[in-house]
Amino acid sequence: MDEEISSDSENESTDPNRKQQENEDDEIEETPQEKKLRLAKLYLEQLREEEDKRAEQESFEADLIAGRLQDDVLEQKGKLQRLIAKELIAPDPAEIRLMRGHKLPVTCLVITPDEKYIFSASKDCSIIKWEVESGKKVQKIAGGRKGTEARHVGHTTHILCMAISSDGKYLASGDMNKLIMIWDPTTCKHLYKLKGHRDAVSGLAFRRGTHTLYSASHDRSIKVWSVDENAYVETLFGHQDMITGLDCLSRERCVTAGGRDRTVRVWKIAEESQLVFHGHEGSIDCIQLINEEHMVTGGDDGSISVWTVNKKKPVSTVKQAHGSHGNTGLEQPYWVSSVAALHNSDIVASGSHNSAVQLWKCGQGFRGLEPLFSVPMVSSTHPYSSIRLFSVSFFISFRLGRWWRIKEARNGIYIIPLKRQAQEQEVVQ
Repeated sequence: MDEEISSDSENESTDPNRKQQENEDDEIEETPQEKKLRLAKLYLEQLREEEDKRAEQESFEADLIAGRLQDDVLEQKGKLQRLIAKELIAPDPAEIRLMRGHKLPVTCLVITPDEKYIFSASKDCSIIKWEVESGKKVQKIAGGRKGTEARHVGHTTHILCMAISSDGKYLASGDMNKLIMIWDPTTCKHLYKLKGHRDAVSGLAFRRGTHTLYSASHDRSIKVWSVDENAYVETLFGHQDMITGLDCLSRERCVTAGGRDRTVRVWKIAEESQLVFHGHEGSIDCIQLINEEHMVTGGDDGSISVWTVNKKKPVSTVKQAHGSHGNTGLEQPYWVSSVAALHNSDIVASGSHNSAVQLWKCGQGFRGLEPLFSVPMVSSTHPYSSIRLFSVSFFISFRLGRWWRIKEARNGIYIIPLKRQAQEQEVVQ
């Protein structure tokens, strides 16, 4: 009996014809009308899912556009402040890169709008184009010797400042010989010279979205140029001492630091007027716009100040921002030789000769400055002549080393990666 049962079960499970017949019977059970109805339901369900996805995407895009429009409005009003500082963490010293190539101390640098290249200039009268990712030299514009101005294409004395247009079409450089040179950043070809200043050119800035160039000089004047037309436009006067810094964004105005006249000035070009600000106790040596309405300055009194164009006094000041040095009772502050700001954010940076670059967090509404962290630089006791913050990934600083002679210190361009906590968490996961 057991064998018969086993045999029947085996035959039933191994009969392929029977299974095929059962499947065919199941298919026959669905009438054409039922099949049409089933397919129609599937099609409607598909349409519903696609419509939900489209609505979700349109909602996301609408929110994105609204957010961008809001940011654009706030940026134009000078009220945009992206809160990024709380996400930053101190960089690993092992990740800091040093690029060397100039024979004499580096004096200034600019970064191309696409953040792929750096242009650096030096006391050796040369300009070097670097690739950010690899750190390699792409091209070098050699400097000439003093007295070769008539035959040498380029600078023959110390280059003090540079600027690049927001579309990357023009590179401008200014020197101790009162000259402004205009270059093609792509080919490094010399285009023309701008003459007019009576002393060293100490500051350059292109108005964003245009080819209007502002220049500042030790002759205490600011000049406006149309680079497209290779033409001089006008001269602005007001400072009582050599101008040490200049900056501008998209508005038809620029800001300047007046050195030992201890003033910061906002120049309204269209209105032909200027606003004068006081606050530092010594020479104001550097200035940078945070957004259209706020700026940061540093001076030889060792302080860093944040300003708004609506008030004649700083909204916040940190004295002895980099500490002090000297014997007891004769302490002197480390003077602030450079400042930088990540535009429309709450991050600023400052450099001095205390072997470190300091990052700061601006308080809500740009009121108050809190130290974030300090980046120590090995063997560096020379003042940093400039710092540049770009994107949220890196900032660059370099050393100008002729105030003190220290054999261990090396002049160059430092690329320092800035990491955010969110990025670190992603790496850990």
